[in-house]
Amino acid sequence: MRKFKSVVVSAVMAFTGMTAMASAPAQAAGELEYVALGDSYASGVGAGSYDTASGDCKRSQLNYPVLSQAAHSEYTLKDVTCSGATIADVRNNQLSALNSGTDVVTLTVGGNDAQFTTVVTNCLSESDSYCKTATEWMSSYARNQMVTELTSLYQDIKARSPKAEIIVLGYPRALSSAGTCPLIDLSAAKRTYMNGFADALAEGTKAAAAAQSVTFVDMRDAFKNHGACGSDPWINDLTAGTAVFHPNLTGYLAGYSDQLNKAWG
Repeated sequence: MRKFKSVVVSAVMAFTGMTAMASAPAQAAGELEYVALGDSYASGVGAGSYDTASGDCKRSQLNYPVLSQAAHSEYTLKDVTCSGATIADVRNNQLSALNSGTDVVTLTVGGNDAQFTTVVTNCLSESDSYCKTATEWMSSYARNQMVTELTSLYQDIKARSPKAEIIVLGYPRALSSAGTCPLIDLSAAKRTYMNGFADALAEGTKAAAAAQSVTFVDMRDAFKNHGACGSDPWINDLTAGTAVFHPNLTGYLAGYSDQLNKAWG
């Protein structure tokens, strides 16, 4: 059990990662400014092709900010996303990238605040009842305290970039309801609990976005029938090492980037 736990912990650590913001040079040369903020789902962990200059922030050159900027060439992208970022990290390390001239801001954050790594580790290595307790506990945080924290963060973004269109992208459900998971046999109960936790993250983020009248993009429908351990996964399973339960390249292309392009005004 200890050996299995160590495998699980190392596999999910990318979500917490390192939170220091590496320098992020602007990409492209459009007349309008697009700033990308957020954690590993925004930086593109799981997509591969990481920019070595970003260090432990692991910014992929195939993350959804880069992919969507390519479809909006009139914008210059300033990507300061960082694997492991919390709400506080975004405020303290990333908001300095914003200014009064910023035109579009995208953001995915909150999963680390809800202790994603701990919850996933508990569900993969402990009993069904333990997983239920862990997911319910952090789901309560996501639907309550996280809403307040995100609402405050969105206010800060608006204060720094009052004319910007703010687009918040949520998290998908990580697991398919059926199918075989390599390395571990996840029970139907654990899949339900873990996907319920993802629902809480999505609903809490949506509530905060509504409170501040910013655009929320719900990723759950886009990833429906494409969870990890299913027949057509857009989410990496445990064989992906540190990218476990993050989107794969198809997830960023057909999921995140596609939905962002639809929401982009």
